[in-house]
Amino acid sequence: MRIAFTKMNGAGNDFVLIDNRSQFLQLNREQVRCLCNRQRGVGADGLLILEPNPKGTADWSWQFFNSDGGTGDMCGNGARCFAAFIRHLTGHTSPITFETLAGIIQASFADNLVTVTLTPPEQLQLDQSLELNGTTLTAHSLNTGVPHAVVFVEDADEAMVLERGRAIRRHQHFGPAGTNVNFVEVVQPDQIRVRTYERGVEGETLACGTGVSAAAMIASHLKRILPPVAVKVQGGDILTVDFKATESGFEDVRLTGPAEIVFTGEIEV
Repeated sequence: MRIAFTKMNGAGNDFVLIDNRSQFLQLNREQVRCLCNRQRGVGADGLLILEPNPKGTADWSWQFFNSDGGTGDMCGNGARCFAAFIRHLTGHTSPITFETLAGIIQASFADNLVTVTLTPPEQLQLDQSLELNGTTLTAHSLNTGVPHAVVFVEDADEAMVLERGRAIRRHQHFGPAGTNVNFVEVVQPDQIRVRTYERGVEGETLACGTGVSAAAMIASHLKRILPPVAVKVQGGDILTVDFKATESGFEDVRLTGPAEIVFTGEIEV
């Protein structure tokens, strides 16, 4: 079977998007992995599928898969690409809502930038001591739709993202499902730099929307960085995270950044 697809990029985080409004398509895990494979498929960090929302709680629904074929609850950069994909297909303008496993996401547009309002973050934990290869590491964590650990570093270039990210991602403290891992350098009083090891991709990605959101909120809390926080990602783009701090945590979290169509095509699955 041949299917049409659109390849999109959100700050270097790339996705395959498929229009399944007719609900003709059912993909298995191996097919998802093949589509995301960079040598034998389209190549992407994840796959997003557009479907109707049967409950009427949002305009649309998505299915989201990581490149390993497993389902994911939420993806910030993917959400921006998904909203831009809907606008491209339907002409639907702001606001757009769609349902994810993490909850309903709202998106709006300003020129080539897309802003998504994330679900309320949960489970803020600070100053967690992790034993890692004979050393003790301090980590912080926050769930921004998916779980994220945040580790502050002096120099993001020296962060050993693959080695340390892999170890923290599967650390028993974050078991059994594990966590995404963000290495954060404070660059300026209003800017941080973030490199992310993504669960499900099992490697570093050029950007992670939910990860930079978690990093921005924790940096604001611990390093006194006022929102909106500018976040430079590994792909070189700047994302903006705005939010309100409350006594119990954070609310009204908004992630803004680019979402671009790279190319379209058809592929056999």
